[in-house]
Amino acid sequence: MQQGSDSAGAAGRIYTAALVIIGNEVLSGRTQDANTAYLATRLNDLGIRLIEVRIVRDEFDAIAKAVNELRAACDYVFTTGGIGPTHDDITAEAIARAFGRRLLEHPEAIARLARHYAHSEFTPARRRMANVPDGGTLIDNPVSAAPGFRVENVFVFAGVPKIMQGMFESIRHELIGGAPLLARTIRTNLAEGRIAEPLGGLQDDFPDLEIGSYPHFNKQGLSVRLVLRGTDPVRLGAAVDRLRDIIVALGGSAEDVDISAS
Repeated sequence: MQQGSDSAGAAGRIYTAALVIIGNEVLSGRTQDANTAYLATRLNDLGIRLIEVRIVRDEFDAIAKAVNELRAACDYVFTTGGIGPTHDDITAEAIARAFGRRLLEHPEAIARLARHYAHSEFTPARRRMANVPDGGTLIDNPVSAAPGFRVENVFVFAGVPKIMQGMFESIRHELIGGAPLLARTIRTNLAEGRIAEPLGGLQDDFPDLEIGSYPHFNKQGLSVRLVLRGTDPVRLGAAVDRLRDIIVALGGSAEDVDISAS
């Protein structure tokens, strides 16, 4: 596993994560992903940056390839989808193939499912949900009993948002992170073209921060949101002050925006 680079300077190294969303239904547009925003937010709270999201089809090689590439590049990999009872739920076997391990019935997973379902309802299809790569550890499912699992730095969750969230909360204490990524947002009435060059200069002066420009429509019309992110609040504040000066010098307005409330 490749560790995150120490580009955070005094704040310590950056811990990284990737998400693999599994399912033909997501790629077709019939199902919309609702898990990325939740995971990104909760991981950031732990000081872990979600740096890549991939959506892959229900195909063994596609899943295994994505997982193997990302687990080598990130501290953590999370997958969602494909661990149910139907024929196209192939994630467990794909993860086993990715690690070169056998897929086995996990005794504790069998016990949990047996307690959850009446004897007549514990069908062979539902029994498949107890299959886990050899050596994998179970992830609790407080909603519907069928567990997820972990193999090394790969965490395998259900795709249903409520279940995925419960699974994540059950393992969050296992995750090690660094300093949370802080963010400040400045809204301006200047067009991107007016501010592009000085914004690039600001980024050069603050290479430890992430600075982005995002056009946005509100009741007053088109505006631009300038988002600055970093782990050091002092550096972040200094960059925001500089940005305000730049905007005012160009004849524009600079307004702090609370994204959660806007």
